[in-house]
Amino acid sequence: MKKSIALVDDDRNILTSVSMLLEAEGFQVRTYNDGVSALDGLNQSPPDLAILDIKMPRMDGMELLNRLRKTQTMPVIFLTSKDEEIDEVLGLRMGADDYIRKPFSQRLLLERIRALLRRGDHGAAGTEGEAKEADRLVRGELTLDPSRHLCVWQGKQVNLTVTEFLLLKSLAERPGHVKNRDQLMDAAYGETIYVDDRTIDSHIKRLRKKFREVDENFEQIETLYGIGYRYRDG
Repeated sequence: MKKSIALVDDDRNILTSVSMLLEAEGFQVRTYNDGVSALDGLNQSPPDLAILDIKMPRMDGMELLNRLRKTQTMPVIFLTSKDEEIDEVLGLRMGADDYIRKPFSQRLLLERIRALLRRGDHGAAGTEGEAKEADRLVRGELTLDPSRHLCVWQGKQVNLTVTEFLLLKSLAERPGHVKNRDQLMDAAYGETIYVDDRTIDSHIKRLRKKFREVDENFEQIETLYGIGYRYRDG
């Protein structure tokens, strides 16, 4: 089955050129030229991945992402301009999985899309209707089930993006062991894609925020300044 991608941008040239690229690569593509129409369409029929421009009329990409994350966990890539560095960081904290700056190479965009979709497939792998018990990771009050992309803390579900899930899994697999940012980048993005340190830091902040929404005393993810992060042992 073809993967579906939603492309949201008020630039008709980008909608046309990127749609042609993605369709030629075998994807199903839906396009929207503003955030309001995209919100309705994406909620009614969620795609496998969404690409959002930040600056748009009626509803910008930041507000669109904020509303989508209340009900959707699909991977999201932001399209940003060179002068939107602050928006990039805010977007990642709000739950975007990646960003790419305009003007961008089509090859780079395809690499980012495929990497996110591969991670989504990995998280959803398994026999339909059955969880692979061997894949379940239990660390005290934390349970991670990759086969269902399910994260539970103290009996409550925590909705994570694919990137957040993989970062947490990487840390929780070895409690007490420090993972530097490069190791976390590889775990979440693979070795073929480079993201800077701020991207990992933003994802970690978002992770903590989500857990503290269900447990205000959550302190399992520790920062070792200048070194990296670790999941508390016990």
